[in-house]
Amino acid sequence: MYTLFHQPLCPLSRYVRLIFGEYGIEARLAEERFWERRDEFLLINPAGEIPVLLVEGLPPVPGASIIAEYLDETRPPMNDEDRLLPHDPAGRVEVRRLANWFNEKFHAEVSGPLVTERVYKRYMTKEQGGGPPDTDAMRAARNNIRYHLAYLGWLVRTRDWLAGERLSLADLAAAAHLSTMDYLGEVPWHEDEYAKNWYARVKSRPSFRPLLAEALAGIPAAPSYADLDF
Repeated sequence: MYTLFHQPLCPLSRYVRLIFGEYGIEARLAEERFWERRDEFLLINPAGEIPVLLVEGLPPVPGASIIAEYLDETRPPMNDEDRLLPHDPAGRVEVRRLANWFNEKFHAEVSGPLVTERVYKRYMTKEQGGGPPDTDAMRAARNNIRYHLAYLGWLVRTRDWLAGERLSLADLAAAAHLSTMDYLGEVPWHEDEYAKNWYARVKSRPSFRPLLAEALAGIPAAPSYADLDF
């Protein structure tokens, strides 16, 4: 039995959930207000960060990248075309490089600040870092998303998917982060048609359906969020 400690608009949590969907893994989702730093949660992950995966009989698996590697290593043998991390070393490097780009760089420069300012701060006390949104942080993130989107569009101009000929962890990482921004209406899709068409392909996959069906109380999704022909 899998249990994932997550937040609905946490892009790193969404990355893991998309992997679950692609591999057909069922998991119990446990929302964790990590900013509250509950003692019980800190015993599971002393870093106090999400996502964290619990697997019966094993130590906790903390962090999106570690969870992704764990799932790849523990899944039964699969046809190469169904794997999210290729067998060949060069292919694995490229997939990991791009997954890291979005899980680290994009998260630091775009999705992390915008989700924190627009969502998490609503639930935080002043002592936890809550309060009015930091408009400077939001302005910087909105500027940063434009060059990230241009880079993604450049990649898919010459490749079928971000890292090559097949869907991979790189695509799921990028789509997870962009999906949170899309929910909030923060993606300037009109600036790059290639990036938009790539996202439409990923968004149409069955693994995406649970994400598109979710809605946060008091924070409605952008009108085109669940529209496959946005």
